[in-house]
Amino acid sequence: MSKQAAPRRVGEKEALAVGTTIRGSAQKLNLVAALIRGRRAEDAMNILAFSKKAMAQDARKILASAIANAENNHNLDVDALVVAEASVGKSITMKRFHARGRGKSTRILKPFSRLRIVVREVEEA
Repeated sequence: MSKQAAPRRVGEKEALAVGTTIRGSAQKLNLVAALIRGRRAEDAMNILAFSKKAMAQDARKILASAIANAENNHNLDVDALVVAEASVGKSITMKRFHARGRGKSTRILKPFSRLRIVVREVEEA
């Protein structure tokens, strides 16, 4: 007896991509994710390509992966894709120490974030 296959985490007309270790805080990444929520995939790619925020480049890679997953794995129409969900969460945090005066030290926290992008195929009306 083998183990049952895991159920799909998204709907029938949806595709998913997750970036698990994006260097930077979740708060900064959420500002970038807010730019693309609810937009057409093509428009979202252009917004991220020309954004001045550094986190936009990592978000663009994950959005491109979600679009590729939709096309190759789920046979969805690329021109009809919309960013249905762009959720951000915390990932690991690297802890570093910085030497300070009088023999003391301070902890430096270097956070990582997660980005989960779901694209959905919609019928154009």
